[in-house]
Amino acid sequence: MNIQKNVSLKELNTFGIDKKATFYAEAHNSQEVIEAITQAEQLGVGIFILGGGSNILLTKDIDALVLKMNIKGIDTVAEDEQYVYLKVGAGEVWHDFVQYCIAHGYGGVENLSLIPGTVGASPMQNIGAYGVEIKDVFESLEAVHMQTKFLKTFSHAACRFGYRESIFKNEAKGKYIITHVTFRLSKQPTFNTEYGAIKATLDEMGIKKLDIQSISKAVIAIRQSKLPDPAVIGNAGSFFKNPTISPIHYEALKQEHPSIPGFKTEKGIKVPAAWLLEQAGWKGKTFGNIGVHKDQPLVLVNYGGGEGEAIKQLSQDIQRDILRRYNIQLQPEVNVV
Repeated sequence: MNIQKNVSLKELNTFGIDKKATFYAEAHNSQEVIEAITQAEQLGVGIFILGGGSNILLTKDIDALVLKMNIKGIDTVAEDEQYVYLKVGAGEVWHDFVQYCIAHGYGGVENLSLIPGTVGASPMQNIGAYGVEIKDVFESLEAVHMQTKFLKTFSHAACRFGYRESIFKNEAKGKYIITHVTFRLSKQPTFNTEYGAIKATLDEMGIKKLDIQSISKAVIAIRQSKLPDPAVIGNAGSFFKNPTISPIHYEALKQEHPSIPGFKTEKGIKVPAAWLLEQAGWKGKTFGNIGVHKDQPLVLVNYGGGEGEAIKQLSQDIQRDILRRYNIQLQPEVNVV
């Protein structure tokens, strides 16, 4: 395994923060992951797993062996009349996998088009968009236990999925390295167009025949209109989760803010964090070379040369302000390192 020293991570995180890895290596299969764990032990450092770098905010150099996951491959492991089961390498680009499914007529992930990152990171936070989450198509995953170096299979139930949550963000955090994920895709897709502006966008695009490709195109168009391209402006997408509050809390807020939107869920009323930030006046605010995006207040941006610590401070200022105004504690969706 080729281990490099003092490697800049600027091009490997979508915020474009220039921090360094004390040690850096790439894994192309499960055996190389195990080898990397052994090498890190010998070097006396921990391991920091890096996928697409699209969900992290670096505030400091990483004094560890940063392991870039480059495990590739999409293999059919089982199928029946209704479903096909695809085992996918953790290093596959998520959107490339979605496009593979669409090209083969496999339904279930079209609403998750253009989400940045890699396949291996997708179950960790149960990524979701436009009415679909990973848990809806997830079958199982394989991961290396960092202490025993054994490969373990996690079932759907074992992953304990929640809203942007899984066991890998809680009790199993930092204990496993995901190498492969198996998805269950439908050969007879059902179409989910009820969420967001999908229906309106399909109409605007003049699409008459509904299929998974047209839904994907609509989702891509919506995302491109709302979210800045990280290749142009450094960002990690939505920085905060949409908070869920009690019905009593929501009704109290509605008395003071009649236009506040809310959506019933099993756990309460989900309030769009973007609405809270926009109403509080954060949309479009700039602070030197960082700020809040002019079109999407959920997106914190690095206009070039910004520091991760400054973006972290901005996020904390926003959290305090929203707590003061609405008594709502926003939770970051991005991992702050």
